[in-house]
Amino acid sequence: MWYYAFKYVFLGPILRLLGRPKIEGLENLPAHGPAILASNHLAVMDSFYLPLMVPRRIYFLAKSEYFTGTGLKGAFQKWFFTAVGQIPIDRSGAEAAAGALSAARRQLEAGELMGMYPEGTRSPDGRLFKGKTGLARVALDTGVPVLPVAMINTDKLNPPGSIIPRPARIVVKIGKPLNFARYEGMQGNRFIERSITDEIMYELMQLSGQQYVDIYAASLKNQEPAEQAPPSAA
Repeated sequence: MWYYAFKYVFLGPILRLLGRPKIEGLENLPAHGPAILASNHLAVMDSFYLPLMVPRRIYFLAKSEYFTGTGLKGAFQKWFFTAVGQIPIDRSGAEAAAGALSAARRQLEAGELMGMYPEGTRSPDGRLFKGKTGLARVALDTGVPVLPVAMINTDKLNPPGSIIPRPARIVVKIGKPLNFARYEGMQGNRFIERSITDEIMYELMQLSGQQYVDIYAASLKNQEPAEQAPPSAA
């Protein structure tokens, strides 16, 4: 209930006023059944504008820090992110990554839409960075289609480190679904997972118009890049 209240009553009208958003390729979104929305990640607002523009409910993986705050502020933050469809994950190691991917599989097995960021974190400079293979693993395990999604200008409305949004024209582009049925039974093959991930990133590059960089975004944030890290919201 709160998801749709925020979408249509409390936050949605404000976001529409600030971003004047439009969506392209909505016909590529399945009317029902599971799918992964594989999006580039420019700003925190990506996780607000994509659900705003898509009629079906979308679930996202979100870093656990959003749910572990203390006091009244922490309690409100935990309630809010839960209400808008964020699933908490611990990104601190391989076991945490496995748990995050299991959470994504459960939502897909329930017939839901799962939003995932293959870059693993927000782009530090607006370019498109190398994708991590967690999303490919989920796609192989579940057999669901993957829809590339390009978020455009969210970094202008919500620059890194900013608190107050700046008006900008937001565009959401949904590409044609990618089907990886040809790799059925090849789960666990890291070369196949890398091939699928690179195919997704190529489609995102074409759709978004971003410059592609063949390094992990996390490496530019002085974090150790890890192939096993989950594709999560940051």
